[in-house]
Amino acid sequence: MESTNEGRGWRRWGAKAGLVAGGLIAGGVLVGTLTASAADTTTASAADPYGAYGAPAGPRAGAKVDESKSQRPDEELLTGETASKVQAAALAKYPGATVLRVETDSDGIYEAHLETTDGQRVTVEVDKAFKVTGEESGPRR
Repeated sequence: MESTNEGRGWRRWGAKAGLVAGGLIAGGVLVGTLTASAADTTTASAADPYGAYGAPAGPRAGAKVDESKSQRPDEELLTGETASKVQAAALAKYPGATVLRVETDSDGIYEAHLETTDGQRVTVEVDKAFKVTGEESGPRR
């Protein structure tokens, strides 16, 4: 009889050890999966400025954005006479504002990105005849 009780003891111990080992393995897989998922939620980069979900990724806390450069790959900075005329149209609407950049929008219209004298961010839309056609406000900085 003693050998039967001894076999049961080993089986119970083995079952408990197997349960603990299985839990550790499952936990390790879960942690690895969550870590990989967190790494996969891409942020904006030069190769993919739209991030993981197709929406433009905003600047991260503490990250500095170079306002003199286009922020999206489907926009192009304006230069020369065109840039001067777009700036003039935008500054006529917002005298004293600082021009951060002028560029083509993805729709082909011109945009002037400004910071007004009171710190408001504004994007002024200008048509091919250099007339202001719209504007968008942004957050203060």
